[in-house]
Amino acid sequence: MDGHIAFMPQIARLSAMAAQETDLCIVGGGPAGMMAGLLFARAGVQTVVLEKHADFLRDFRGDTVHPSTLRLFSELGLLDRLLARPHDKVHDVTGLIGGQSLELADLSHFDPRWNFIAMMPQWEFLDFVADEARLYPSFTLRMRTEANDLLWSGDRVVGVECATGDIRAKLVIAADGRRSILRGKAGLPVEDLGAPMDVFWFRIPKERTPGNDTTGIFDSGRIIAMIDRGDYWQCAYVFTKGEADAVRARGLDAFRADVARVAPMAAANVGAIQSWDDVKLLTVALDRLTTWDAPGLLVIGDAAHAMSPIGGVGINVAIQDAVAAANILAGPMAEGRDVTPLLRMVERRRRLAVRAIQGFQKMAQRRIIGRLLANPTGPVKPILAIRLLDRFPILRRLPAAFLGFGIRAEHVRSPDAGLRQPPFPSPPPD
Repeated sequence: MDGHIAFMPQIARLSAMAAQETDLCIVGGGPAGMMAGLLFARAGVQTVVLEKHADFLRDFRGDTVHPSTLRLFSELGLLDRLLARPHDKVHDVTGLIGGQSLELADLSHFDPRWNFIAMMPQWEFLDFVADEARLYPSFTLRMRTEANDLLWSGDRVVGVECATGDIRAKLVIAADGRRSILRGKAGLPVEDLGAPMDVFWFRIPKERTPGNDTTGIFDSGRIIAMIDRGDYWQCAYVFTKGEADAVRARGLDAFRADVARVAPMAAANVGAIQSWDDVKLLTVALDRLTTWDAPGLLVIGDAAHAMSPIGGVGINVAIQDAVAAANILAGPMAEGRDVTPLLRMVERRRRLAVRAIQGFQKMAQRRIIGRLLANPTGPVKPILAIRLLDRFPILRRLPAAFLGFGIRAEHVRSPDAGLRQPPFPSPPPD
């Protein structure tokens, strides 16, 4: 009997979790989900963000915070605090093509507040956004909480099913990444644009340098992106899609030798790759939903449009989605209105920007990456467009503008309900 009584509080807690209701439930604590959580809570919308992991400490995620995102945080009055987090500044984009170092994009002509790419570990970025969002009483972040299905009432989504209890919401935003469970549960159609490559991610120690030496290396049959994280390189070893097993079969020594050949700046430390456990496979996808919404459901970020790693734009495009969604929906939701008739407007607003970026990535895959990976022995020569960028500095502003801001870059127009709490408690009175 005593054991039964002791168990009753647990039943009560599970019942309370099962009965949780909110205005907005965002599934996924990545860049799109966290930014949406911040903006909707700022507008006074009762918001719950679900993140399946216990923390944000996962390596091999996008670290490039572009000018478009920096400008958004400036509009929110948060840029200085964001940049207090560890980061490096990259003012120009370079590439090592066939052994020749070439200048490809110059961001230095933008407003000095955002005339660079901030190389910031994604866990630092997400921790920052979470900390800022928690200052709003309408925001809740639930870690270790995975949504595994949608709740329906007729043809309308009314919440999500979690192992820890259902959450009912007036609107569900699925921001659960390129392997989105919820977009599949909703039966939303996906258009596969194709990707000719996959990537091995790994790290190699390095000496710290005064500047950030991030670069891309294009050699015979091989591409490696070298992301400078201060005391180590985060490396992306690109190979033809489906050849991961073949690369592994050649052996770890052959792999290390190939990395040393293509990336001589890392050659002295390739021994840090001690086993295949140190090498993580990223299956590259390039796809998009043809419809981003259903009644009661909106899909944004990688869940709506998986991006290739080309250009490092993925997290910034996802954040733009979140801003567009808040601009269109947060005000009406704060007023208690049904936003179902407005959901389609988010995809319409973002369609041109997403398709332009994906079109550029698909072109680069076909004309540059696919051809290079298929030519393991021939000489590598920069195409004319790249040679012109290197020769004429003024031309580098064009790719800088495209990578830095994309097309139809968003501005924060969602309302601020003025509910933000002080970031630190006031000192007690004397």
